[in-house]
Amino acid sequence: MATKREKAYMDRVAGLGCIVCRNSGFGETPALIHHIREGQGGAQRAPNWLVLPLCPEHHDGKDSIHKDRQGFQARYGSELDLLAQTISEVWK
Repeated sequence: MATKREKAYMDRVAGLGCIVCRNSGFGETPALIHHIREGQGGAQRAPNWLVLPLCPEHHDGKDSIHKDRQGFQARYGSELDLLAQTISEVWK
């Protein structure tokens, strides 16, 4: 269960809009929260501080992080690179 501070942080991250769409020049599109998987074991999910804002298409669409992780990372960068960018933008 997310704490009040974690929920506020995740809301702030989602408010950025999809990080992939932004990087691709599509502007800010509505985003869902994606808990990064890189560095996590098996079915474990990252803490609520390690999240990315992804639109539904980039989160769970045909060429998304959940359907084609390797292809997604080849096209858009690693989860850790996107996480670093997200954290930087949240704290601007």
